[in-house]
Amino acid sequence: MSKLPQSNDVVRNEIALESQVLIVMTGGTIGMQHSSTGYIPAAGFQEACLSGIPLFNDGSPSSMLDVVIDTNGDIRRLASLRTPPSVYQRQIRYTVFEFDELMDSCSVSAKEWTEIAEIIFCNYDLFDGFVILHGTDTLAYTSSALSFMLRNLAKPVILTGAQAPMRELQSDAIHNLLGSLVIAGHFKIAEVCLYFNNRLLRGNRATKISASDFAAFDSPNYPPLAITSSSRTNVAWELVRKPMETERFSLQKVLDTKHVATLRLFPGIRPEMVNAVLKMEGLRGLVLETFGPGSAPLGPDRALIKTLARGVDEGIVIVSVSQCMPHLFPITIITCLQAIGLTGSVNPIYDSVASLGNAGIVAGLDMTTEAALTKLAYLFALPSSTTRSVANDMVKSIRGELVESSKPIFEHSKVNTSEKSQGFNDLCDAISSNELERVQGILNVQNRSYLNDSDYMGNTPLVSSHWQRRFTEAHEYSMWPLFHHQLQSSASFCLMGPSQTRIIEQATLHSFLQLEQAGSSTCRS
Repeated sequence: MSKLPQSNDVVRNEIALESQVLIVMTGGTIGMQHSSTGYIPAAGFQEACLSGIPLFNDGSPSSMLDVVIDTNGDIRRLASLRTPPSVYQRQIRYTVFEFDELMDSCSVSAKEWTEIAEIIFCNYDLFDGFVILHGTDTLAYTSSALSFMLRNLAKPVILTGAQAPMRELQSDAIHNLLGSLVIAGHFKIAEVCLYFNNRLLRGNRATKISASDFAAFDSPNYPPLAITSSSRTNVAWELVRKPMETERFSLQKVLDTKHVATLRLFPGIRPEMVNAVLKMEGLRGLVLETFGPGSAPLGPDRALIKTLARGVDEGIVIVSVSQCMPHLFPITIITCLQAIGLTGSVNPIYDSVASLGNAGIVAGLDMTTEAALTKLAYLFALPSSTTRSVANDMVKSIRGELVESSKPIFEHSKVNTSEKSQGFNDLCDAISSNELERVQGILNVQNRSYLNDSDYMGNTPLVSSHWQRRFTEAHEYSMWPLFHHQLQSSASFCLMGPSQTRIIEQATLHSFLQLEQAGSSTCRS
């Protein structure tokens, strides 16, 4: 038997007319078949579901591809199929490696994540990209976990599935698999991604939002990396993480999922309930799903906060993430909020939020629950990890899972409440009225801190001013002339949202919409 190939960043000749992609079938609805008792797993996915479909098989003679099937380096030769030429005049030769025991995604654990990651690692030099077929129930957890386990990735790893089996007449399986296959075989998107309903999402930014709709997944705090249209795939390259060419691809085999947990707060939750979770044997990390911008019930005696503080004192890393999903704004506003990372984010604007920070709870910023949990498990599994190092790394972006705050601390404003309220309202009015000089004058107060504030609905002055104007002039996005004028003047304009500070420079609206590429910045006047 051949030995395990050395993992390096060998890239196949870019002018080749054929790419090679490995499809890993782990299980899930996409490969199931109907039975008298409902859908059941079915083996032989390539032959039963793909070979007879012209989109997946151009009819050319099958060739055998080597696939490393375990960490001992054992190789299995598998029959392959080839797609017809794409609009880019490239064909994709692929084969399907099927798990011996197809898994129910509801039962997935760190063991299965390791098996998937090892298959990718063992075959890294043999294929141009990888597609993982997986059940949708825990797909976002698996994509998040793999994003941390696969270090210094330089090739696409795309997870997908389906809401109905490929054998069914009304199914999204063909579109999801074909879209994943085309992207994996054409574009060097060096990330773990999730492809569903014509959208390629960063794997650790995705979350499941529907149990039946074809649009089953969303990325609430980060735009899609690519969108497939009727004619081609449009990749937002400015959003894609760049591979570290000098770093060797490697694998973190183990995740410490046995010592991390999640807890969702609800109205009326008792401190004893939280304490019971914190007293679990061996617990090292807890993802706390909090209200709105990161709030938790205080109560007259702050018993819940005290309970959490005791957990922190005992060495448990508690990370606060928001329960919110941002579906309250029109698409233009959502795009801008996503660009600066202001949606579904932990933001210390209330006493109840600041109290968590003062108790030592780590602000998870705009991470999803799936990303926060698997990141905790990854960090705790590192040989050199400590409670302090894990807490520090949870607010740092290591795989693009969050937008780092330029000031990830909790503090109270030096302005009293009535002054803040008046300043906030004045700023909203000035933005809505396109009064640039007035805006700049207000921003000079408290070093522009008013832009860090939010109204009772959590809207920043930029968003609030939009609604203020829209009520009087329907369908007019009146803040754009102001910012367009400011950008055209090539002056630096400091825009701070609830969770971070951003600098907008140069004279294009495009740069405003792509702020996530600027990284965390320090506010300049």
